[in-house]
Amino acid sequence: MGTWATDAFGNDYAMDWAQDLHEYKTLELVETTLDNVIDSQEAELEAPFAAEALAALEVIARLLGKPGADDPATAEVDEWVAACKKKVTPPLLEKARLALDRIVAESSELRQLWQDSEHFADWQADVAHLRARVLGPQA
Repeated sequence: MGTWATDAFGNDYAMDWAQDLHEYKTLELVETTLDNVIDSQEAELEAPFAAEALAALEVIARLLGKPGADDPATAEVDEWVAACKKKVTPPLLEKARLALDRIVAESSELRQLWQDSEHFADWQADVAHLRARVLGPQA
């Protein structure tokens, strides 16, 4: 995986996922992506699924009016969010919580990859910030 930053869109998987987002007019891709993480029967959550889910969670944060730092790479995502007329529902927020819990668990390959790097603390901070923007500060 090509990775250049610890934020949700700082890798190839997330940027490819963001390109696919433009084919949708609803939150179907966001929900399906979270479902892939939640419903995975594998003992270890594979890194691509986790990386895509973090991108989906960032879309939810942006739909809630709580975007992360401005990033030229996410300009198209911001356009999609601005055009999206769908609301974030409580069931989608519950899926977001479940997905986040799985992404940061010991059995997450993405977490393990970051844990083996010198940027693990930065990644953890970015994920915690994303969690707070999606689920609130007490999440």
